[in-house]
Amino acid sequence: MIRQIALATLVLSLLVLSLPHVTAQPLTLVELNCENLFDCRHDSLKQDQEFTPDGGRHWTGRRYHSKLNRIGQEILSCSEELPDLVALVEVENDSVLHALTRRSLLRGAGYDYLMTTSPDVRGIDVALLYAPASFRPLCYDAIRVPPLPDMRPTRDILYVKGLLRSADTLHVLVLHAPSQYGGERHSRPFREQAFGVAASAIDSIRRADGDAMILLTGDFNTTADGKSMRKFDSCLLSNVTLEAKGANGTPGNYRYQGQWQQLDHVLVSEPLRRKVQTVYINDAPFLLTIDERYGGHKPLRSFSGYRYQKGFSDHLPVVVKFMFP
Repeated sequence: MIRQIALATLVLSLLVLSLPHVTAQPLTLVELNCENLFDCRHDSLKQDQEFTPDGGRHWTGRRYHSKLNRIGQEILSCSEELPDLVALVEVENDSVLHALTRRSLLRGAGYDYLMTTSPDVRGIDVALLYAPASFRPLCYDAIRVPPLPDMRPTRDILYVKGLLRSADTLHVLVLHAPSQYGGERHSRPFREQAFGVAASAIDSIRRADGDAMILLTGDFNTTADGKSMRKFDSCLLSNVTLEAKGANGTPGNYRYQGQWQQLDHVLVSEPLRRKVQTVYINDAPFLLTIDERYGGHKPLRSFSGYRYQKGFSDHLPVVVKFMFP
């Protein structure tokens, strides 16, 4: 009997050793509101005159290319390894994304991208950069948000379904919710409209696959406890950026009147939440400047009012690292 057990153990060991060795597959996501990543040409169908050489911000080719490199530098500084997915908010058009991925500091990263073409009156959209070796898109769509009465046309929601190196399927949604212009209470229905459209898309994904790995990210223009966020209650998503902080202790990714807030979020379904490894805000010192009015530090923007200051964005990047065993 002992010899039989020993023989069985030996056979089992040989079978295990003969199986291919599968290593854990990491995936790094960065989400960033680029704050007005416009080219310097006027689109006659959009209200983008402010970001032209003759506009109020004197947005020249030199300033535009500097901004591209600043955004590239910001993305590259988010982690030691190259991010696999980069969700971008406030990017103007395909020309801007082509220049960002082919002519900026990101030109050696090999990113491809998908983006929306929205009815937003200023012409800004959302996009997803992806490393083809890490994420292979299977299909994508731009989901229109029907405007309510007195609501300006807003950004489409970008939906991308793709295959990871681990052979898992990942559903990614990137949104840029309507701002709080006119006050939180006045503008809340507009965000609820956008969130309701996103929630319906998530419900459709779930009906097709109850165990789907779903990731919703972007600039929600409200904090996690904002009333409009209740639209996602039925989606059974976890906000993994609730407690996100920077390496230097920054407690949010956006600062308003001296108070840090978290306006950019990453919400994930339960199967994906179990694969979250690390969540943080990139608050590298070069992305910050002294807040002379309220004290402390704030994000270093491209402009302070209309004074050009060669900055990055008014939002800090949010980073989530996953591990797929």
